[in-house]
Amino acid sequence: MTPSGSYQAPFLPGGSQPVDAQTCDRLLAVALSRGGDYADLFFEYSASGSFSFEEGILKSASRSVAIGLGVRVQHGDSTGYAFTEDLGWDRMVRAAQTAAQIARSGAPVPPIAVSARAVPGRYPVPTLSIDTPGIAKRELLDRASRAAFKADPLIIKAETGFVESVRHLLIATSDGIFATDSQPMIRFSVRAIAERDGQRRSGSSGGGGRTDLGYFDGHSPEEHAEIAARQAVTMLDAREAPAGQMEVVLAPGDSGILLHEAVGHGLEADFNRKGTSNYSGRIGTQVASPLCTVVDDATPQHARGSINVDDEGNVPQSTVLIEKGTLVGYMQDRLSARHFKTPVTGNGRRESFAAHPMPRMTNTFLLAGESPPEEIIKSVKYGVYASNFGGGQVDISNGDFVFSLTQSYLIEDGRLTAPLKDVNLIGNGPEVLREVVMLGNDFKPSDGIWTCGKDGQSVPVGVGCPTIKIARITVGGTRIQG
Repeated sequence: MTPSGSYQAPFLPGGSQPVDAQTCDRLLAVALSRGGDYADLFFEYSASGSFSFEEGILKSASRSVAIGLGVRVQHGDSTGYAFTEDLGWDRMVRAAQTAAQIARSGAPVPPIAVSARAVPGRYPVPTLSIDTPGIAKRELLDRASRAAFKADPLIIKAETGFVESVRHLLIATSDGIFATDSQPMIRFSVRAIAERDGQRRSGSSGGGGRTDLGYFDGHSPEEHAEIAARQAVTMLDAREAPAGQMEVVLAPGDSGILLHEAVGHGLEADFNRKGTSNYSGRIGTQVASPLCTVVDDATPQHARGSINVDDEGNVPQSTVLIEKGTLVGYMQDRLSARHFKTPVTGNGRRESFAAHPMPRMTNTFLLAGESPPEEIIKSVKYGVYASNFGGGQVDISNGDFVFSLTQSYLIEDGRLTAPLKDVNLIGNGPEVLREVVMLGNDFKPSDGIWTCGKDGQSVPVGVGCPTIKIARITVGGTRIQG
């Protein structure tokens, strides 16, 4: 479903410069004129906007648009890539000729005539957020700001923000694919700051996904504001964190970002094709606790990481990566799938028409177990409950990580007691998965806030997990345990 509105792609049917199958066939023939093995065209029109609100004032508002074509040619393991922001015929031909330079010999390879590929509808919206008047978004931000101050008298500052976009795509490939997609996105955020006796602490909340303003029917601005305010006030009473190896329980939902960073990247096929991942050459071996099944799933309706079609024209589904602790597959783009002689998984993604695709995650989930979450907490004598994650650093080659926690609690004798400050989790992703001893039956997906960076490219992603008990992990704090 392509929503109507003012931000429509000129190259799609009904646009000012429609690109049809015959045009794509001609451009692909140029791209393969020097004898490349494969070529594809990636047309993109994107529009985005952002708003920030503070102290009762709309501090900033912006709009931007971008349009272009990226042409890729593959010859063996080599790739030629060129792009243009001008969709005039001569400029598109020049881009195709430039990408073709990667193949300097050999007879031209005729492309297969493209034909339309049916794609699912995983994020239908009646009206794009970006086509909705700005006053409606300002009101949402104002409501959240007022609710944050109302939530507690200790709140001294509230910052709210809203980001929206739509990305229209047309993808044509030399093996006959012609696919289109329109990808909406919104993200809402609230940050509250509490102060008492000269001490300040902050809290945050947010969400969104591939949806429209209907998101707020189930996730009101006031709800996000109250969560942020409550977190900020709670952290005013935070103790210094213990340090050392101990049991750690990860909260359901956004804790999946640890899985994404410390494990997920190592399961992207390009790292394994190059032999730089901890998981290289280990298909069929036990790499995690038998409790753990990890999937990358592009199908959930309106989820931030969901896609109808990847940026190579393939329709992704749910790909099992680790099944009951055993490594069973990687996330594949076209190049890596050819190397491993396995089907593509629909994980070829790129930031824009100016960038080449590579294997990337969509929504990466650790599936639920069988334990009630309250039993998991009760089983811990002394440890840390990780509620909210901040930033982190990960070495993709081996999975070593350091993550900071923005909200966490001490667990004593099976109960959550004091909030903690300045907590870091230090460990190794593959080792942590082997140390999973209990999994909750309370799987929860993240609420549309995460963006993943890789090789200078950023794409939206989703994460999710149940409550997870890890037998031992190093907690970096400010006082030694015991």
